[in-house]
Amino acid sequence: MKGYVTLGVPAEDRFTEKKSIFIGNAARVETEEEAIAFVKKIKAKYPDARHNVYAYILRENNLSRFTDDGEPHGTAGMPVMNVLRGRNLVDCAVVVTRYFGGTLLGTGGLVRAYTEGAILAVNASGTVEMSPCALVKTESDYTDYQKIRYSVTKMGGEEKDTVYGTGVTAYFNVAFEQAESVCIAVSEQTSARATAEIVGTSYKEILK
Repeated sequence: MKGYVTLGVPAEDRFTEKKSIFIGNAARVETEEEAIAFVKKIKAKYPDARHNVYAYILRENNLSRFTDDGEPHGTAGMPVMNVLRGRNLVDCAVVVTRYFGGTLLGTGGLVRAYTEGAILAVNASGTVEMSPCALVKTESDYTDYQKIRYSVTKMGGEEKDTVYGTGVTAYFNVAFEQAESVCIAVSEQTSARATAEIVGTSYKEILK
């Protein structure tokens, strides 16, 4: 498994060019459904904008899409896409919204403006490296879960998902070299009341 780089937190930034307002929004997405939902969310947020240009790149099916949304061909969507590709980003989406200010920017001006809008959005979001790791599943009662959570986190693990029922099923991203030690520690610290096993692989976020 190889690691990859994606966006950090959902973020927005803006600037004005010759009275046109450009608003860049960026978010991490993992499926095309999530990407489309993000684009629709931004369009709904700025329903009176002249253009909502977007681009997204997904690991899922190696999919990438972009649109000029009414701007001259090649002046909007591709510049946004080029920013994402230039940063080697995947599982990400950027929408650059434009409120037209009455002054035409020309082909070069549009390319520069949409590029700047995408850069501002990506910079505001930040980027993170996703490193491959082991996925450890634990099953315990509620009291032991608190001990497990503390212990696994102290050993460098990261809680990925938790299911609450009559007991607690938790999934942790753990470095490959620590996975066996984590499973042993969970059993020892709960006197074997809780179980822990490596159930697959996942990705752990590393701040860049």
